Amino acid sequence: MRYALVLACALLGLSGQPGAGQDAPAAVVKAPSPILTLDDERLFSGSAFGKAVIARHDAATQALIDENRRIEAALETEEKELTARRSAMTRENFLPLSEAFNKKVEGIRKAQDAKSRELTRAIDEDRQSFLQAARPILAEVMVDAGASAIIDRRAVLVGFENIDVTDEAIARLDAAFADGSLKPAAP
Repeated sequence: MRYALVLACALLGLSGQPGAGQDAPAAVVKAPSPILTLDDERLFSGSAFGKAVIARHDAATQALIDENRRIEAALETEEKELTARRSAMTRENFLPLSEAFNKKVEGIRKAQDAKSRELTRAIDEDRQSFLQAARPILAEVMVDAGASAIIDRRAVLVGFENIDVTDEAIARLDAAFADGSLKPAAP
């Protein structure tokens, strides 16, 4: 019954706190909830580990972009040289050079695409390792809150903000993995 009253007051905006014209901030209803929510994207990107992974991924991605630009410039130069030689060559002599160049370009494209896929695979693997390491800490958050489940915030159509435990989970994860790795911090 008390929960229903708290819920009704919350829905009606009756927090028991000073009115809108006064300076005190409105209180957040702290009704116990058997279900908590978590923004797993923010959990990862907001944690020290996630920030380190994202920074490494961004640096590796930028390095690959820079490498692709250098390769592209070199290939453009080579293509221009090949095109300039074309007028002085017979079709039979030019065709093997052209085919070799095209084969080279395709090989480079495949190699660069493989590097890009590897970067994506690596960050996905790091994200999965993070979520696996986070499970015991998320379980502690859940138990401490007296909840039975933590669900992805995106699955909730309507809910109270006070059931989102993302910030608390980030703080606990950063404390547990103080150096930004997934190795537990020394006690």
